[in-house]
Amino acid sequence: MTEPRIDRAERRIAASPETVYRALIDPDAWVRWLPPNGMTGRIEAFDPRPGGGYRMELSYDDPTGARGKTTSDSDVVEGRFWRLDPDREVVHLVTFESDDEAYAGEMRMTWRVEPDGEGSLVEFAAEDVPPGIDPEDHVVGLTASLAQLAAEVEQSDA
Repeated sequence: MTEPRIDRAERRIAASPETVYRALIDPDAWVRWLPPNGMTGRIEAFDPRPGGGYRMELSYDDPTGARGKTTSDSDVVEGRFWRLDPDREVVHLVTFESDDEAYAGEMRMTWRVEPDGEGSLVEFAAEDVPPGIDPEDHVVGLTASLAQLAAEVEQSDA
């Protein structure tokens, strides 16, 4: 039996766990830090509580040559918050709206935040990643999102 795929990334961020956690559950912050480079996010629904859900559209800034999962130039994701542990962890389950079976299934996304000296260590794990998502591209995107999260929260904690 094949082990489920898990993509990971982590970053030390110069902001308190409380500040990082707030950005992980704030829809206004999400659209600034979560979309990968070259994409813009728009929140259509957002209810950050266990059992609550969200819907987000990610659009390519330059649709030339884009390979969207939902349309040729966009990805629509629906998620539900599975576990929220204030200032420590956010776990949500995500599905892509797509006719392509390569993007089917539910992916679990876990964001862990731990105190680290004057700041936080943020660890991200994506489990059961659909096979249509290129592993190398995914890690690049996750790393970029963490860098954008750092820029978002380090400014507010300064």
